[in-house]
Amino acid sequence: MASDPVHISQAAFDRLKAEHDDLVTRGRIDIARKIEAARELGDLKENGDYHSAKEEQGKMQGRINHLANIIENAVIVEQAATDTVTAGTLVSIRYEGDDDVEEYLLGSIEERREGVEVMSPGSPLGEALLGRKVGETVSYSTPTGAELKVEIVSVGE
Repeated sequence: MASDPVHISQAAFDRLKAEHDDLVTRGRIDIARKIEAARELGDLKENGDYHSAKEEQGKMQGRINHLANIIENAVIVEQAATDTVTAGTLVSIRYEGDDDVEEYLLGSIEERREGVEVMSPGSPLGEALLGRKVGETVSYSTPTGAELKVEIVSVGE
């Protein structure tokens, strides 16, 4: 079963690849040591250290699987100075009838940055914004069926 492409920057890809590599090597060795040390404490049925280590192992394996999926389906987004909304760009929008400008990073949650919300390119608003330019007003339907309009105020990296 093929997954949807994940649009990420080269920097995010490199960071996620390094995290994946670390987890499948050092991470697995560390957790195996914790489990072995907990086993040596005796009865596994009432051994909190053992159960905690096994739970940690499960969470780590989930993260490894998640990262492997992203890496396998990654589409590296090259950033260029443009006024067109593409995956991986910061986009500032203003909702019709509102004075406030909201800024979003259009891309994978793995691209998150301090102080900026992430919007999926596959979301209704994300799809409506892709390929549009600064100054354009786009409309989209929310999951509840409401029709909203937003103006693209700026696009940046």
